[in-house]
Amino acid sequence: MTTAPMSGRKAQAARNDELILEAARAVFTADPGAPIAAVAERAGVGISALYRRYPSKEALLQKLCGDGLKLYIEVTERAIGEGGDPWDEFASYMRGIVDADTNSLTIKLAGTFQPTEELFRDAVRASELAIEVHGRAVEAGVLRPDVTPADIALLFEQLASLKLGDEERTSQLRHRFLALMLDSLRQPPAHRPLPGPAPDDTELSSRWNP
Repeated sequence: MTTAPMSGRKAQAARNDELILEAARAVFTADPGAPIAAVAERAGVGISALYRRYPSKEALLQKLCGDGLKLYIEVTERAIGEGGDPWDEFASYMRGIVDADTNSLTIKLAGTFQPTEELFRDAVRASELAIEVHGRAVEAGVLRPDVTPADIALLFEQLASLKLGDEERTSQLRHRFLALMLDSLRQPPAHRPLPGPAPDDTELSSRWNP
């Protein structure tokens, strides 16, 4: 069954919504206190167009975090559904969550708005899945038993806080340090070549340039 193409007006509305959400993520992960007008400006849409879709900053934050939770659930369910080697399943979950970058929202937006009932339900589901994928790895004897699901959640936040250079370089470095983490989490510990070039002093010092 093919989906009928959207009319010009609906297609534009969908595109505006995409632009608004992309802009909102960039604006609010940089500055949670930014006004909603900053989102409209970055998205290149009128403030009235934004308010037609999201009547308040609170509604926009709820949407952003709701989408983040759904993506977390999707990535984790996919990793569990792959089956096969227990370590590969756990590592696939870790890499998928790092790529999804849902924890950037957690770091910046936790506690800045009132969660909805749907957000609470999705958060419970995400937690259940995180516990399941962790438990499967521990039970298989491939993950250190003294590491908890909460430990893993905070490791994700540490990786999400790593930002250096452009998006591609940031992704390279996050996966480099994820590989270090995975080697230390594995039972018995592994020592594999690290992906991506190591950071250098020039990159680190460049952060101080105005």
